[in-house]
Amino acid sequence: IELGGTIGDIESMPFVEAMRQFQFRVGKDNFALLHVSLVPSVSSGGEQKTKPTQSSVRQLRSLGLSPDMILCRSEFPISNTVKQKISQFCHVAEDHVIGVHNLSNIYKVPIYLHTEQHCQKLLNLLKLKCPSDLDYCFASWKEMSNLYDTIMAAPEEETIRLAMVGKYTGLADSYLSVTKSITHASIHLKQKVKVIWIDSEQLTKDDTNEDYQKAWSDLKSAHCILVPGGFGDRGVEGKIKCCQYARENKIPFLGICLGFQCAVIEYSRNILSLSDAHSEEFDKNSKNHVVMFMPEVDAVKMGATMRLGARKAYFKDTLSKIAKLYGSVDVIEERHRHRYEVNPDYVDRLQEKGLKFVAVDENKTRMEILELDDHPYYVGTQFHPEMKTRPMNPSPPFVGLIVAAQRASN
Repeated sequence: IELGGTIGDIESMPFVEAMRQFQFRVGKDNFALLHVSLVPSVSSGGEQKTKPTQSSVRQLRSLGLSPDMILCRSEFPISNTVKQKISQFCHVAEDHVIGVHNLSNIYKVPIYLHTEQHCQKLLNLLKLKCPSDLDYCFASWKEMSNLYDTIMAAPEEETIRLAMVGKYTGLADSYLSVTKSITHASIHLKQKVKVIWIDSEQLTKDDTNEDYQKAWSDLKSAHCILVPGGFGDRGVEGKIKCCQYARENKIPFLGICLGFQCAVIEYSRNILSLSDAHSEEFDKNSKNHVVMFMPEVDAVKMGATMRLGARKAYFKDTLSKIAKLYGSVDVIEERHRHRYEVNPDYVDRLQEKGLKFVAVDENKTRMEILELDDHPYYVGTQFHPEMKTRPMNPSPPFVGLIVAAQRASN
């Protein structure tokens, strides 16, 4: 169980109390508390300060929880003197005070913790036996973490530029799962990828506007384009224009959830000549809702009404590009999070004009994946493929996007 936030914040108090009660319910041998604390360094002399850790542990103990192990986050490795001080004033064994300093990449952290015998110490607290083949298990992970450093050292001319066109670009963590998926795919392909953040609102401003010009310049400099999910109508027209640019100029494209729906809207407007085509989410007055509210969803009550979690998608065409990326299987299972879907009334018309829906749900009425034949890589998914990515098992749609970008750049 991860209990986030800062000890002392009112928001986390109910969870801290639940944890306090939980330790007695399960018993000492089934409960180990690891406390993560910052050990800052004073810039003038580089002295590492332990007071923040002492203070947070004191407050934690006052709430009925006493840490069994303290993980000290720091910019540089913490000294033995600092460890001894934290151990003495926080009532934790010195060998259970583990420094976790900044490393070249996040994938090296598990390896570093392994060298500090973190696994053995934790399992000893829980009276469990530590596996004897940990070194073997970490071998491939270590290779992957070293490969990541090599990839990131590649020169700019060997870098794929990926345009991320969204509306929450001011806070990159909003798309953290997506950026991690890109990283996992880049490691798998041994290809450095640089994400170019583009605010979709800027793509629809007056063409004399500097932000407009920069946004389009960045978009046109990219080797591939990704339009992630989102809610609300802000920036949607910019995403639609982006879909049109990628389609018409044969730029590798991946649309996720809202990005998938924007691709359908763009195709309906420009290929089916339905100028007012839109989503029911954004334009209630449109006569052509090519994206509609799901029938089983309550249009008034918003809480707990989304289509969530793992759902199966059935390939209609196992020879499609995206099906091949998934290993030419008949069925896949991906995670969903949406209230709107492609309107079934328009599916046949869209497919007659070349927009292929290559995967559907179990009832064959809900479109899950779209693809264009006459395009290097133009794929949209109603589901969120980023939710199942893993460092050594990247999400297929992201792998396909970067492979197509590599071919385009060459």
